[in-house]
Amino acid sequence: MSRGDQSEAGEREGRPSPIDVHVGSRIRLRRTLMGMSQERLGEALGLTFQQVQKYERGVNRVGASRLFDLSRVLDVPISFFFDDMPDSLTGSQGGSRRVGFAESQEGFTDDTLSRRETLELVRAYYRISDPSVRKRVFELIKSMGPQE
Repeated sequence: MSRGDQSEAGEREGRPSPIDVHVGSRIRLRRTLMGMSQERLGEALGLTFQQVQKYERGVNRVGASRLFDLSRVLDVPISFFFDDMPDSLTGSQGGSRRVGFAESQEGFTDDTLSRRETLELVRAYYRISDPSVRKRVFELIKSMGPQE
């Protein structure tokens, strides 16, 4: 059985595609960063919250028109949903093998954006209604970290 046949067989057996799982996790990340419930996102898209859950888990594949709607409602470019995709997914899909520094970095995961602390900080930051205060808070936080 070829690699493509194995992938198709896995999808037929009910396992979500790793790409669908990644896109779903990016939907959940952005929705959570915005402080939006699954129900509210569903309403904006004309879906039930259960359908939103299935998209977020990768159980249901997100079609092109739905991806367009999600990017509009969540106020991100479509490319956002594919950002930070592991090389193991992008390298095997195009049929070309990457070499050198672009090889898969299994075991390396940066979960900074999905930590509760990060999400709460971002939500609190965006609750600051005065743009000048928000900018000063941003500059303060930047000044407290190491210089780049």
